[in-house]
Amino acid sequence: MAQSIQFDLSSPQKLHYSKAVAMVSVPGSDGVFGVLPGHAPMGSTVAMGVVDIYESDVNVITERLFVVGGFCEVTTTYCTVMADQVIPVKSLKRELIEDELAQLNAGASNDETAFKLCIAQAKLLALTA
Repeated sequence: MAQSIQFDLSSPQKLHYSKAVAMVSVPGSDGVFGVLPGHAPMGSTVAMGVVDIYESDVNVITERLFVVGGFCEVTTTYCTVMADQVIPVKSLKRELIEDELAQLNAGASNDETAFKLCIAQAKLLALTA
């Protein structure tokens, strides 16, 4: 790989990914943004969505990770995402998510339930992208 940027993705539980990559796409609070080597330094909150990792070719996604909130810091040489929750998209199962949605819709409505509904719906969207 001619040019790369160090990408680290962690949650409170563990370091989920740490490798030099060609590009990473992050769901920021103001929209999805791509990070390439030499990117201008910045910080952003992370929205619920999918982080796409391009390890050696900016045209080929090699890994997709669903994240729930957090913060991203970018410099010219690295990108670090500290997410509240990280789930590999390949481990998401449509049937389980649909069951979760049904249970949440059948239960009592409160702020926590509404947030869990949002997460489950975002997981389904991650499977269709």
